[in-house]
Amino acid sequence: MGRVKITVSTVFFFVLHVWALGVFFLAFSWKLVAAALFLYVLRMFAVTAGYHRYFSHRTFQMGRVSQFLLAFLAQTSGQKGVLWWGARHREHHRTSDRPEDVHSPITQGLWTSHVGWVLDGAHDDYDPKNIADFAKFPELVWLDRNHWICPWALGTLTFFAGRWLGWGGFATLTWGFVLSTVALWHATFCINSLAHLWGTRRFETPDRSRNNLFLALITLGEGWHNNHHHYQGSCRQGLRWWEVDFTFYTLKVLSWVGLVKAMRNFPPAMMGRQGMIQS
Repeated sequence: MGRVKITVSTVFFFVLHVWALGVFFLAFSWKLVAAALFLYVLRMFAVTAGYHRYFSHRTFQMGRVSQFLLAFLAQTSGQKGVLWWGARHREHHRTSDRPEDVHSPITQGLWTSHVGWVLDGAHDDYDPKNIADFAKFPELVWLDRNHWICPWALGTLTFFAGRWLGWGGFATLTWGFVLSTVALWHATFCINSLAHLWGTRRFETPDRSRNNLFLALITLGEGWHNNHHHYQGSCRQGLRWWEVDFTFYTLKVLSWVGLVKAMRNFPPAMMGRQGMIQS
């Protein structure tokens, strides 16, 4: 592994990990646990539906205001800007598990694929041509350049909400924002790392992607990774009734009220046995 370029984001990453340990020194409260779970699930949905299925793969359509709000919410996860995320992910699919793939556990190792590449500021840039379809929106360009505003805004809101509710500002910030953010990071990173090492393969894809129920549960459906790599254009990633995909279910509900439109699914022909390893 070469020299890592340290940035402010790298330092922020380690500070939040140390800070998250503060939950062991604070009074326990189920209200604070609920706050952590709520902000984890809400932002995991924004990451999976927004960063991944919308901005990276365009598996459904939204209005301009809705896409801005979804991008803002996704960026509260502290996973850099929406255009950076989408561009980098599209690049991953073109080079998956080959030497050019910067977060492949097959070619780069487990540590680098899980978190090392994110900590290296050498990967902070991206090719704008990879995300030109969304880079045409000036509000998204501004949001991407100022991505730090979103987690700071949510952290501030969490602190003052805790004070107003009488839960304690610092305690609510630590449980609700810091701990849930760290958990959100590692659950998301597991798709880059463990979802290419651990699980089953339904489709014979050129990469080593795998389906994993546990990862699907903690990421609201992203664990059906082999399904996704077989056909990136599907909004739904769980194909069988038991392959739970809470992100898809939520998007389906949002489509009933018109916030989400033109949801794409696996073509019927791909639901057959052609190209499958197992049913």
